[in-house]
Amino acid sequence: MNPISTSGQLATSSFNKVARIYLRVSTDEQDLQRQEQIIEQARASGCYIAAVYREKASGARPDRPELLRMIADLQVGELVVAEKIDRISRLPLKDAEKLVHTIQSRGAKLAVPGILDLSDLCEASSGVARIVLEAVQGMLLKLALQMARDDYEDRRERQKQGIAEAQKSGRYKGRKPNHQLHVLVISLRTKGLSVSETANLTGYSVSQVKRIWSSFLSSPGQG
Repeated sequence: MNPISTSGQLATSSFNKVARIYLRVSTDEQDLQRQEQIIEQARASGCYIAAVYREKASGARPDRPELLRMIADLQVGELVVAEKIDRISRLPLKDAEKLVHTIQSRGAKLAVPGILDLSDLCEASSGVARIVLEAVQGMLLKLALQMARDDYEDRRERQKQGIAEAQKSGRYKGRKPNHQLHVLVISLRTKGLSVSETANLTGYSVSQVKRIWSSFLSSPGQG
């Protein structure tokens, strides 16, 4: 039975399930708090929460550390719970399908609004009925993944257009760096803390810490 109701809520008829919850936003400036409610929704539906994975990274990146950690942790029969499919992936369709296949190959199921899981019906069916059910599930999944990617590309295009217009009018100055945090990153790295330790303490991603540190090392007088 599909653990998501048509309203997008976890169905209360799903019991004794183990769930791993994935929460993601794209940038450090965004807040994960809005997505936290799905943790309680999962518990209310009878799910045991094995772990919650929180990440601030683009869904168009396949190398998200928390996503990869979740996949590595997955056990047979578990549910992957997310607010929407675009929290899991905004990758190009081919890569998105590969990601979902990796999750499913671990024996886990997606419990995400808009993703209809017909695997139980497929297993209980045979012949033409099973072929039709598998085709329907594959089609719906592909459609949802493609829509997530299309939305990502539309957003990027609108952003480029907005920046171009702002540049023409002289209004676009770019994102202002947080100089205090940059100084803190450099200070911590200078004292010998690792990149990951610095990232944990500052709230920056590992890639941001690496970029700040690299920029500092390449600046005049640091050679």
